[in-house]
Amino acid sequence: MIKQIKQLLKQKNAVLVAHYYVSGELQTLAEETGGLVSDSLEMARFGQNCDADTIIVAGVKFMGETAKILSPEKTVLVLDNNATCSLDEECPIEEFSKFCDQHPDRKIVVYANTSAAVKARADWVVTSGSALKVVKHLHEQGEKILWAPDKHLGHYVQNETDADMLLWQGACVVHEAFKADGLAALKVKHPEACVLVHPESPQAVVDLADVVGSTTALINAVKNRDEQTFIVATDNGIFHKMHEVAPNKTLIEAPTMGEGADCESCAHCEWMAMNSLEKLLSVLQTGENEIKIDENITQQAQYSIQKLLDFTEK
Repeated sequence: MIKQIKQLLKQKNAVLVAHYYVSGELQTLAEETGGLVSDSLEMARFGQNCDADTIIVAGVKFMGETAKILSPEKTVLVLDNNATCSLDEECPIEEFSKFCDQHPDRKIVVYANTSAAVKARADWVVTSGSALKVVKHLHEQGEKILWAPDKHLGHYVQNETDADMLLWQGACVVHEAFKADGLAALKVKHPEACVLVHPESPQAVVDLADVVGSTTALINAVKNRDEQTFIVATDNGIFHKMHEVAPNKTLIEAPTMGEGADCESCAHCEWMAMNSLEKLLSVLQTGENEIKIDENITQQAQYSIQKLLDFTEK
């Protein structure tokens, strides 16, 4: 199957971009065929800058939309049209637009985990790695902010920057499940461990972290820090890349389940798990699951994403 996929990628001048949270076999295949494994914005930027005619996104639907926004002239396919994201689902454009209209004095800053329509409504699109810098910059300009959709990331940014932020009440189903009491108990068992936490986690979990950061930042922490043991509070799909960059280090999943549960941690996105080699082959054969976005939405969303790209290149 992998041989067939590789032949079709070459034949169709297609590139595979994969998120850190999909299966290890898809991540490996992306890198072996000249694609990329990264976070959603870097996946889209890679697609924009490569010579491929078709971008195939192993991730969730909003990632395919972001890739299409930055490469409207290219064909963008996702492996499963039903692979979505709780943050995207909890921020429907109709309700969000009403919320924005009620607060016209605020700059609208939305997280990358949103639909193309929500990105088009925003002044800025940010990632977990850039949110602090952008909000700090806006705060220094005297701006008040309307933030969506992740309330935990919003609280974290608000606490770090002291900005005036009005928060939409969305959450990631994976990161919201981490348990502070369980993590504290795990730290007692492994006092030598460095605790890595994604800022989509609840504040009580973030408070226990040695490093708070994006997927890329957490991978770099495992690679570059001196500790040999790490407790990791993010989707366990990230372990594939962490093992790759630091094969001799010990990785422990942070707890998501309470006492009496069948497992201590079940931190894996069910929508990311919908991506598979079989679906990749099918998409290459049929051209199904193509992402299409209204031209006006594309242009408006491009503007809010480009602001971030220009800002982070300074």
